[in-house]
Amino acid sequence: MAIQITAVRLTAGGTTHEHITHLWWTNQASGNSGNNTRAQLVDWIDNQSGEAYTDAAGHRTKVVVVTPTRGEKYLRTHADGVWTNNLLALPRR
Repeated sequence: MAIQITAVRLTAGGTTHEHITHLWWTNQASGNSGNNTRAQLVDWIDNQSGEAYTDAAGHRTKVVVVTPTRGEKYLRTHADGVWTNNLLALPRR
């Protein structure tokens, strides 16, 4: 199952991917939607073979887990070998 990330929430004053705390999503195949914490989606992608993406004007960009040398894992988009800011461009909740 692949989900489309549609919105994000960042910590107060946060501006980077590491500050994303919650993500809203829809499953286009089933019509289901919901929201989860960053940690929940990191676990789902890392350990349960989950797949997520963003979609801008019909162009899908894969959401992947980033494991920094320090701090908690976080999510970011990656397309054609380039890290992108698609998650940060989504609406905020």
